[in-house]
Amino acid sequence: MESKSGQAQPAPGNQITEGVIWKQLLLFFFPIVFGTFFQQLYNTADAIVVGKFVGKEALAAVGGASGTFMNLLVGFFVGLASGGTVIISQYYGGKRRTHLERSVHTAMMLSLVGGAAVMVIGLIGSGPVLRLLQTPAEVYDIALVYMRVYFLGIIPSLVYNMGSGILRAVGDSRRPMLFLILCCIVNIVLDVLFVAVFRMGVFGAALATALSQLVSAVLVTVTLMRAREDYRLDLRRLRLDKGILKRIVSIGLPAGIQSSMFSLSNLLIQSSVNSFGTAVMAGWTATGKIDAVYWMVLDAIGVAITTFVGQNFGAGKFDRIRGCVRSGFAISIISTALIVGALYVAGPLIFPLFTDDAEVLQLGVSYLKFMILGYGLHICNVVLPGAMRGTGESFLPTVVTAAGICGTRILWILFILPMRRDMIFLIWSYPISWAITSLMFIWYYTRAPWLARRKREVGFALTEKEEASLTRRHRGRAA
Repeated sequence: MESKSGQAQPAPGNQITEGVIWKQLLLFFFPIVFGTFFQQLYNTADAIVVGKFVGKEALAAVGGASGTFMNLLVGFFVGLASGGTVIISQYYGGKRRTHLERSVHTAMMLSLVGGAAVMVIGLIGSGPVLRLLQTPAEVYDIALVYMRVYFLGIIPSLVYNMGSGILRAVGDSRRPMLFLILCCIVNIVLDVLFVAVFRMGVFGAALATALSQLVSAVLVTVTLMRAREDYRLDLRRLRLDKGILKRIVSIGLPAGIQSSMFSLSNLLIQSSVNSFGTAVMAGWTATGKIDAVYWMVLDAIGVAITTFVGQNFGAGKFDRIRGCVRSGFAISIISTALIVGALYVAGPLIFPLFTDDAEVLQLGVSYLKFMILGYGLHICNVVLPGAMRGTGESFLPTVVTAAGICGTRILWILFILPMRRDMIFLIWSYPISWAITSLMFIWYYTRAPWLARRKREVGFALTEKEEASLTRRHRGRAA
């Protein structure tokens, strides 16, 4: 229920807003990371199967430019949709029933409308993007087929992403994990059947992915329709509520733009990678699939922090926000150390799953060993903006990320790389951009009165220290 002042009251029995912080964060995080692991596994299955049964050209086709362009479009929508996850977590934490119901139906409708837009743009833009990125002739046709089949099946994928985001926003990270495990199994079975048995090439791999995503969309939709709480989905009530949509866009659009900036900078990097030839493309694709293990863990931590902070912010429990950030750093540091050690030892043993080409294997191992040494530099860029976005503070984290990570990489490609045309020198842009962005986030998180500003905007009472901080900020701007 909402109080007369309009402030949210905490949801009774909600362990995210009441339990031991680090324990609840871990309990919420583990299903997300396991689910993401299986999501990455079924994405990687395409690369493994086509690399083994079709060849290095096909391996380059399912990653490389095709993967980067798909991430550009899908990443923008997922970032936009994250605004729905944030406000749903806040309304659920504050027990604001009417707003919660409207938000769920608006978010799911947005996934349908956004999915249709992504499909059309993807189908039209695939060919021009592959040509723009100077995709080698032996890879172009294969990549185009893969991308077009993928985009034809994109709507179920975005429906699943939105639906699972809703479940996580209300504290349920277990069922999205189970759905991903099932869909991973479906995708791997279909990959082997279509590619290895029926010899359908990359078309079969893309079709397997599309069908498995359809399964996940059906599962999450049925789950929401059968829910007994206020986030229950009624297909007859699907519509875009203007007020809720405005809130979703105001929070999610900066995240969508940030994701697009990442993808655009990666497209620029991919164009440089393509210029080194098919072997380098294939090695970089395989590296990206293995390297994704770390990013899925960090992304899961970011999702857990955003949801945790969102519910506690909605419930007015601000001390738990600071505790969540401390626990998030601890989990991130331990996870990073374990993954770096595991990939350094096991990475060279994993590459032969993708290809038997000796040159591709040698290149991929060298790229991976270089990348993992800089992982720790990126931790701040996940924990701090994750907490800020949970409160609805979305614009400035996007500006910091765009300037620090994307801006640095673009400048590196345009002005530094020409001094030394070497793949490892190109990869240097990653750890350098992570370090610069981390320093920017540390300053912003510790020095700017962002939390006090968000509390005032929502209607929460401020402490004397917060009032003074905002007053000084206002006077500084006036001067």
